[in-house]
Amino acid sequence: MTTTLIRPENGTDRSERHRLSVIGGLAALSLDAMASVAYGPEAIVIVLAVAGGAGLGFTVPVTLAIAVLLGVLTLSYRQVIAAFPDGGGAYGVSRTNLGRRASLVAAASLIVDYVLNVAVSVAAGVAALTSAFPGLLPYTLWLCLGVLALVTGVNLRGIAESARMFVVPTAIYVGAILTVIAAGLFRSGPAAAVVAPDHAQNLQTFGILLLLKAFANGCAALTGVEAIANAVPSFRRPRVRRAQHAEIALGGLLGVMLLGIAVLIGKFAIHPVDGVTVLSQVTTAALGDGFGFYLVQFSTVVLLALAANTSFGGLPVLAQLLAKHNKLPHVFALRAERQVYHYGVGFLAITAALLLVITDGDMNTLVPLFAIGVFVGFTLSQVGMVWHWRRNRPSGWRGKATLNGLGALLTGAAAIVVTTTKFGEGGWLIVVALPVLVAAM
Repeated sequence: MTTTLIRPENGTDRSERHRLSVIGGLAALSLDAMASVAYGPEAIVIVLAVAGGAGLGFTVPVTLAIAVLLGVLTLSYRQVIAAFPDGGGAYGVSRTNLGRRASLVAAASLIVDYVLNVAVSVAAGVAALTSAFPGLLPYTLWLCLGVLALVTGVNLRGIAESARMFVVPTAIYVGAILTVIAAGLFRSGPAAAVVAPDHAQNLQTFGILLLLKAFANGCAALTGVEAIANAVPSFRRPRVRRAQHAEIALGGLLGVMLLGIAVLIGKFAIHPVDGVTVLSQVTTAALGDGFGFYLVQFSTVVLLALAANTSFGGLPVLAQLLAKHNKLPHVFALRAERQVYHYGVGFLAITAALLLVITDGDMNTLVPLFAIGVFVGFTLSQVGMVWHWRRNRPSGWRGKATLNGLGALLTGAAAIVVTTTKFGEGGWLIVVALPVLVAAM
């Protein structure tokens, strides 16, 4: 008697090969959040430094507040993954619990954030490269477009393939940052002299508004936390469990890295210095200026350039969900070979390229726009989950609703502060773009 076996290459099992494992999910969807360690702590220090030593003394407390918010968001998005396994994150939550208009605002904020993430990540990676090799500075825009084309090409091969390519750079970067933290904590003094800051002029009065601005600036480190919840269908079975494990791993790693760098900033009295990043100063103090220093710098350049992959993992899934709900053209729901949403990938690449061309690849022009949209999505997601628990009332729903309510309060406050402080620096473009996108959808 002959028994016919179903080979893994056939049918549904074949498509699973092109989906994400937990480690692959971290590599494909968390690079944005991981790379933020390179600029999140610096964003805090730059604000606090205007108040001198008194302000810089609050680097750890501000980072701790951000880490608490990160913990709340991580646990919340773990719940979102279970409640909305079709993906969509804030959009899926808002559509079910807050209505059509709120869901479209959430979707618009996510689209804006995904496009900006690609542009900012590529520009930041190239900026780090041109800082090391100034001769490349005249070719900034072409380098940006070249990196964007490379990442786009990799993603057209499939998200699982892109994840496999990015696992090694991600592991090297995370290992390098953790080594910096461990070495710095065990040192009684800096391994090599750090750059002395210029004497501060016109110090500002330290107060609650400065703390709020530092908190809002540092919250740029939280962009990308929602990407895993947006792309649950991209994971292998059991999709929900794998996505939840990836979300918890991301939150834990990011929290440890942010707090570790903040502690070292205080320990070694790091100040912002023109032309020298805070992370490079911390690395010099912890590892010296030898091989370890250059490994951290190079891995940071690579990961910043690859952080755009978070958007390529999340936006196409969100776009196909919107197309299925008749809010975008139905071509966005079409899958090509290797489970790739070609139209979503193409849209993201073209819009990011236009942003890079308009801004001439200047990172400082793009960064002020970055965090506004994502905090709108965060807040809608948290409020939607509160309504979800109140409506369904499962066991322990009050505690879960309280957690999401706290998250909504914190992210809502951050959204207001970020929008207010960044409005004159280009934030008004996001305030205009969101209702335009909603009207178009």
